[in-house]
Amino acid sequence: MFGYSPLAIIIILLLILVIFGAGKLPEIGSSLGKGIKNFKRAFEGKDEIELKSKKGEEENRDS
Repeated sequence: MFGYSPLAIIIILLLILVIFGAGKLPEIGSSLGKGIKNFKRAFEGKDEIELKSKKGEEENRDS
């Protein structure tokens, strides 16, 4: 994978885990996914960008 050995990838992932901590990883992944989705939409010509706050999502779930 891109010239990296599996051991190097595991070490990089462990460093990321140590730097950001286990609690932040889901948030980082979610933000990254939303960013990629918004980039694809913009690339396809759709001008809608998904911007939701956590507070807004929680209110929608409770309703």
